[in-house]
Amino acid sequence: MTATYRQPGVVLTDRRFSVPLDHDAPAGERIEVYAREVVSTAPGGAELPWLVYLTGGPGFGATRFNGKESWLGRALEDFRVLLIDQRGTGSSTPANRQTLPLRGGPREQADYLAHFRADSIVRDCEAIRPEVTGGAPWTVLGQSFGGFCVTHYLSYAPEGLHTALITGGLPTLEGHADDVYRAAYPRMERKSAAHYARYPQDVERARAIAEYLAEHEPVLPGGYQLTVPAFQSLGILLGMSSGSHQLHYLIEDAFVRTPSGPALSDAFQENVLSVLSYAAGPLYAVLHEAIYGQGERPTDWSAERVRGEFPQFDAEKSLADDAPLLFTGEAVQRWMFDSDPALRPLRETADLLAARTDWPRLYDPERLAANEVPAAAAIYHDDMYVDRDHSLATARAVRGLRTWVTDEFEHDGLRAEGPRVLDRLLALARGEA
Repeated sequence: MTATYRQPGVVLTDRRFSVPLDHDAPAGERIEVYAREVVSTAPGGAELPWLVYLTGGPGFGATRFNGKESWLGRALEDFRVLLIDQRGTGSSTPANRQTLPLRGGPREQADYLAHFRADSIVRDCEAIRPEVTGGAPWTVLGQSFGGFCVTHYLSYAPEGLHTALITGGLPTLEGHADDVYRAAYPRMERKSAAHYARYPQDVERARAIAEYLAEHEPVLPGGYQLTVPAFQSLGILLGMSSGSHQLHYLIEDAFVRTPSGPALSDAFQENVLSVLSYAAGPLYAVLHEAIYGQGERPTDWSAERVRGEFPQFDAEKSLADDAPLLFTGEAVQRWMFDSDPALRPLRETADLLAARTDWPRLYDPERLAANEVPAAAAIYHDDMYVDRDHSLATARAVRGLRTWVTDEFEHDGLRAEGPRVLDRLLALARGEA
């Protein structure tokens, strides 16, 4: 049943589509993909061409906007917008610790989730497109992992695209996950140093919290085990525009006095849990390294293995040497499946995905080199989540792709300054800038 309703300045319609679980077996099992259609109430809004939005992740549903906020208002000047919950997220046949046991055991779950990467997401889009547009190509906007999906789209179904727009999400075409993390840990170190330069008082605060955790390893509300590596992983905030400030406010009042001595405050524990828990997006953790898998080489818990090449992230050594504790971010590690109760039931499933050696290729360099789709990408100069040099190499490999390299934003530029970012990308793609 289709539901249509209104928010200020827009008409929203819930749309649900049936697509094959495995697009190579179209007669087999089918799953449901949900999308929210957004049309401006301005005159002519319902006759505009289509833009489909693929959000970051993996593992998160499309942004739930209120009216014309952020970049959506700018997009609605030129387009009707389709906000897709990528398969397994939001309202699109969600995959999590509650639903995945319906598939069977860990082996069956891993085989099922192998169909939840960019290649399947793009084929979902192509299955949906004729019903939405009548067969006309559409513009696609991809943020972060959504940009990985757009790059795959340009590789395997460019006939479905009128224009391709990417923000903070040009992936490495050939690199293994190990290459991604070897580039990422130095960025994490720089972000940690920049945070401490801004808030030097946080050096001792972070060390004090780490020393407390090393001794007590408290369990947060809901059962999350807060270890020192888990505390370090709060550095995921440092990749966002206001993340350094968020981290500072989070740790500045970590302790309270109790009859038994200093303890972590309830407020601190609750706020930490809101950052660290993957209950709202478990596929981010389960599939995070799988999004880089190509060919026969397994990802094999890359972030955790590569971390060993950077001893400066060893918290025990930092505490012993009276050195600043370094934060990490955008690095899913195996211990998370012990710490996080939302992930514990999926640990063996994640192990099987990490060991997988039959990943299809995600990108076609030859086809990208012959690209004819107008395309533009925003590349953030010191993006903690997606390596700038990897993105620039990919940009050079895509014929006609125009780039905007800027240090004005962190990874969340589209969210922070959405109208300006989208306006710039549209102008680039149209050859107006």
